[in-house]
Amino acid sequence: MTETLLLERAQTPLGEMMLVSDEQGRLRAAEWTSHAERLHRLLQRHSPGFALIPGGAHRDRFERYFAGDRSALQDVPVFTRGTGFQHAVWSALRDIQPGQTITYAALAAHIGRPRAIRAAGTANGANPINLVVPCHRVIGTDGHPTGYGGGIARKLWLLAYERDQA
Repeated sequence: MTETLLLERAQTPLGEMMLVSDEQGRLRAAEWTSHAERLHRLLQRHSPGFALIPGGAHRDRFERYFAGDRSALQDVPVFTRGTGFQHAVWSALRDIQPGQTITYAALAAHIGRPRAIRAAGTANGANPINLVVPCHRVIGTDGHPTGYGGGIARKLWLLAYERDQA
């Protein structure tokens, strides 16, 4: 069965984003256009047999976020498929407030799995909803930013932007 998903695009200071929602208005994916291949790979994993059509209702929230409203993305309804562990990580990511960061070790501890640091990192990297599920706020144990699906330059910009908006 084909699942219909809605695609809209948002212009940001970091490049264009693709926002994918379902017909219930839940955001299913948010990814930079420059990483469209990753978006399609994640969608295929989370929504096999999908069809994209124009539409959506979240562009204004992303525009407000980049205009300085740090809370604009905090209550966006989302839906993803994944394991129980992934959902625990993704839920914990939404608890990290703009301007704050957390280490992978602290993230694993936060979900009650302190020894699952690498698994938490893997789940973080499998997050299909950039910014709304703020995987960019996770840093290495040494306090330095580490990998980000949108590229390390974007991660550094986002962290500085959120700190400056505090």
